[in-house]
This record gives sequence, structure tokens and C-alpha cells, in this order.
Amino acid sequence: MASIQRQGSSGSDSDPRYANVDERKRKRMISNRESARRSRMKKQKQMEDLVNEINHLESANAMLKQNIDSSVQRYVEMESANNILRVQAMELTDRLRSLNSVLQIWAEISGINVEIPEIPDPLMKPWQLPCPMQPLVASADMLQD
Repeated sequence: MASIQRQGSSGSDSDPRYANVDERKRKRMISNRESARRSRMKKQKQMEDLVNEINHLESANAMLKQNIDSSVQRYVEMESANNILRVQAMELTDRLRSLNSVLQIWAEISGINVEIPEIPDPLMKPWQLPCPMQPLVASADMLQD
């Protein structure tokens, strides 16, 4: 019954109490709408920011993957070149040992005293050069295909 009386009396514009209540309701409704609009805009802005960050991170990730692939390719090429150089060093070491044994036999036969230096194993101590008296000459063409 009380609600019926309110409805009946709220229709009359002559009562200032009800006009004040209607005005507060209207202001609250406008305020709520504005707050909801700001909230939607804020949410939309956050979503756009996250999408932009995703795009940036995906781009950076793709660039890092490309750098990794390039580094792996260079590593494989260098490892292949190193393997070739190791085989060549072993072959040259074997050849030098063979030549030293021939030189030792020649020294025994001829009676001439020849000092034959010991040949270090290049794979065991790669920093020790077999013949440190001879300079090694390198050029940029050595590593190119």
C-alpha cells in the first residue's frame, strides 16, 4: 500500500520532497552511466595496450628467433670448418712424423747428427704449435667458400 501511495504522490509535481528524490535518482543514474562509460573506456584502453604489447613482444620474439637461427647456422659452419682443420692437422702431424722417421733413418745411415724436435699432439694441446719457429700466415680468403 505504501508503494501505491508513493506512486500516486510522486506523480504530483507540487510536493518538493518527491521532486528532490526524483532529482537525486536522475543525478545518480547519470553519474552511474558516466562511471560505466569511463569504466568501459578504461577497459578498452587497457585492452589496446595489451594488444600493442603482445604485438611488440611477438616482433621481438621473432627477431630473437632469427638471431638464434643465424647464430646456430654460423656455429654449424664454424664447427664444420674446425672439424676439417682438425683432420688436416692430424694428417699433417702424421706426415711430419713420417718425414721425421725418414730423417732419423737418414741420420743413422749417414752418421750426421740431426736434432729432430718432438711433435706435440695438436688435439691434446691445441695451443702448442708443432713448429713455433715458423710464423703462421692467415688471410681472409681462407674462411670463405
